[in-house]
Amino acid sequence: MPEHAMKANAEQLETLLLVDDDPLIAESLEFILSQHFHVLTADSRAAASALMTQSESTGIALVDLGLPPYPHKPDEGFELIRELISRNPHMKILVLSGQDEDVNIQHALTLGAVDFIAKPADPDLLLSRLQHHQRLLDIEIQRDVQTDAGIIGDSLPIQAVKNQIQQFAGSPFPVLIEGESGTGKEMIARALHDKSVRSNYPYMVINCASIAPELLEAQLFGHRKGAFTGADREHKGFFVEVGEGTLFLDEIGELPLELQSKLLRVLETGEFYRVGETQMHKSRARIVTATNKVLSEEVVEGRFRADLYHRLSILHISVPSLRERNDDKMLLLDHFQQVYADTVKPITLDQDASELWRSYSFPGNVRELRNIVIRLGTKYPGATVTRSQLNNELETQLSAEALNDQSTTINDSYIVSMIEAGELRLDELLGDIESRCIRIALEKNNNNVSKAAEALHINRTTLYSRVQKLGDNKNVS
Repeated sequence: MPEHAMKANAEQLETLLLVDDDPLIAESLEFILSQHFHVLTADSRAAASALMTQSESTGIALVDLGLPPYPHKPDEGFELIRELISRNPHMKILVLSGQDEDVNIQHALTLGAVDFIAKPADPDLLLSRLQHHQRLLDIEIQRDVQTDAGIIGDSLPIQAVKNQIQQFAGSPFPVLIEGESGTGKEMIARALHDKSVRSNYPYMVINCASIAPELLEAQLFGHRKGAFTGADREHKGFFVEVGEGTLFLDEIGELPLELQSKLLRVLETGEFYRVGETQMHKSRARIVTATNKVLSEEVVEGRFRADLYHRLSILHISVPSLRERNDDKMLLLDHFQQVYADTVKPITLDQDASELWRSYSFPGNVRELRNIVIRLGTKYPGATVTRSQLNNELETQLSAEALNDQSTTINDSYIVSMIEAGELRLDELLGDIESRCIRIALEKNNNNVSKAAEALHINRTTLYSRVQKLGDNKNVS
């Protein structure tokens, strides 16, 4: 094939980031996959980060866990998954690794990977899994284009949010997005960028909860080579890399106090310094932030600076929970069935199941609803689902129907009534409480297992083992 034809063909292929420190494996995979993808290869986390900075079109990645400087441990691979997700929350990350212990598989999926393939992998199977996830990504992107960047709903609360997006998109001022976990804050931030005059500039995401506090400053503002132990090369930092684009700081409520003053300086003057340097830099980025906390309460408690809060919330969007959007629940059911139609066959709900669907509070919001759609389609492909079958899939399982109005509590009278009715199953109740606590702790801490373990006052290893034990449980997403 002529060189110009090969180049044109490569430009038409989707970009795949391949990260593996074994040159033989990397070369073999690149040869096999290059017929179907434009392959970018990296042999370390740093090299992969550099490639992501250069290529904003990468939507799918194949990542090994064992990377230098610790190739016999999964830590670098886990950190890379966090970094890739923080840059592009919609990226499809598949793990290809020989470190396929159950705890590693579960942790990789918890961090945001969509698939785990053990080495050695059959080439045809690997290609099939990659193409499957690429199709899902294409569908999601198309849906985003057609539906206000993926914001589905006609209810009055969500219409108000869409109106605010239209009003705020063209403004240069910061926007604070507040809402519960799973409500779609990331989609709103992306919509603000895509509908703005900055849409031709970069859009970058950094999750303030997923990066260790001692490294977060270097990620945000950059550092010079040798600025600290392990800084073997300089890093521009997100404020430099994003240029005149939009920088989305997710989980802003987790920003350490010592960094809050530096972010405030950027917002007030545009000025910042890279770690280890005295040369002043200027930022031209627009700042959008999000949190599942009530930031004004964090100010009262002394965990967040009042002056920074007022700067960040010049423009404010409050994202409604799904229990405030009853009219949208059926629309979202139809939407996710279409999104995953090539993976699971659509189901229908009978009349009683439809009533339960409309009345259920969905404490995990849109994310929980999506997971339930996937489970139903997997277990009952093409079938009509009954109320009982649906109730078994709800994340509050045992007491889902009783808790729909959020007025029922598990107190003595409730327990007595369950015993008298012969419906109390202690093991199931304790299991449901445990799995719900784990799910909520993970959601509130953005799937950061260490922070979730701290919130639950248990050892991280203990949490790993309990997540592994609950791995087939529908309550753990």
